[in-house]
Amino acid sequence: MGKKMTFALAFCNRGFMPGELIYGAREDMIKAVTDAGYNYIAMDAELTRYGGIETREEGLLYAKWLKEHEGQYDGVIFSMPIFADENGAITALRDAGVPILMQAYPDEIGKMDFKHRRDAFCGKFSVTDVFTQYGVPFTVLKPHVVHPLSPAFAQNLKDFAAVCRVVNGMKRFNVGCIGARTTAFKTVRFDELTLEKYGITVESFDLSELVYKVNNMADDDPKVVAKVERLENYTDFSIVPERNKLTLAKISCVLDEYIEEYHLDALTLRCWNEMETILRVCPCVLLSELNDRGIPASCEIDMCSALTMRAMALASEQPTAVLDWNNNYGDDENKVILFHCGPVAQSLMTGKGQVTEHKMFAKGDPGSGWGTNEGRIRPFKTTISNCQTKDGKIIVYASEAEFTDDPIEASFFGCAGVCEIPDMQDKMIRLARGGFKHHTSVGVGHMKDILKEAFTTYLGWDWEDID
Repeated sequence: MGKKMTFALAFCNRGFMPGELIYGAREDMIKAVTDAGYNYIAMDAELTRYGGIETREEGLLYAKWLKEHEGQYDGVIFSMPIFADENGAITALRDAGVPILMQAYPDEIGKMDFKHRRDAFCGKFSVTDVFTQYGVPFTVLKPHVVHPLSPAFAQNLKDFAAVCRVVNGMKRFNVGCIGARTTAFKTVRFDELTLEKYGITVESFDLSELVYKVNNMADDDPKVVAKVERLENYTDFSIVPERNKLTLAKISCVLDEYIEEYHLDALTLRCWNEMETILRVCPCVLLSELNDRGIPASCEIDMCSALTMRAMALASEQPTAVLDWNNNYGDDENKVILFHCGPVAQSLMTGKGQVTEHKMFAKGDPGSGWGTNEGRIRPFKTTISNCQTKDGKIIVYASEAEFTDDPIEASFFGCAGVCEIPDMQDKMIRLARGGFKHHTSVGVGHMKDILKEAFTTYLGWDWEDID
């Protein structure tokens, strides 16, 4: 997260149209992209007529140029300042391998003579039709025609950048599965081979290895000492016994080793009950810290939540969380308390949390559950999403909501927030009928359309519409 994105720019041409308009389009698009904070690359304008792509030969030239710059761009912006030649366009971009944004210029009243009339409104359909025939995915956004220097296109760029981050980040990555699924939670079952088909490699680790590594790590190991300091600065550890704090630091060091050695981009962890009965800790706060570091981390071996957490973290460039659909909020049918014991990134909370003993474990085995990071989730617009593997497919949903500042009584343990979801009761029925789990992942901001575009247009995930 935080990498400055680069777009490859391409411009169309068509013989009888006013090609001189392409020069201005190049200047407009470069200004729009750089003003928005992105980088760009563009083929030398002198290599083709007016610097546009018209013929198959020019398309092949651009495709060769793209291949030479492979890995240097995150997406392509195909600008249509005039009616495009679809043969040159498809030849140029059919093997781009990244998302393609179709942008077409608007015509202006008073400039509809042959010298100035663009006809890009129509030409855009010509291009998108042929790309569809060839099975080449592309992105189209509202409005149908838009000037690059307009506020509407600035929003288009922001959304397209988010789509590119999700597509490129979810196309191929590694996720760690640390521990086996808890027997009681069949709800979080997933199909590893299905994930691999979609480019998601699962690296599995036996929890006994983690326990062994923790038990053989010295208290004065420099990594452990540094980790203790990191955790103490991260949140309030003031009431945590020293021995439990050291154990949490050691677990965090082991997780770091797995992340580094296996190049993990996300992970899910078996968090109970061996952690509590053997190591006498609850690892919630460690997942909180990982999420704040930009490494999506889910609990309870909920692999599917880890996937949608990563997608939303890529889209928003902010931490995400996995939460239980936990409690109704009084009689309000559109509000729910979303909760987990404490793996929520602290940046999503109203302030620093406090590390406590997990009250559920303390009830039957006092002293066994140190590590819940308790607090409250701050108000923000949010997207809720999760997925499942079924019959060799990944099925995903997303909807938009908002965390409110409605109070939750102080005696409510863990980290929770009140979430207002339009038409929530209908959505709960659709989630139940669809076989989705008791968890949902949440991200900062409204990004349902971005996720849908990335998942369905480019990544081939199936979409469950719950709205």
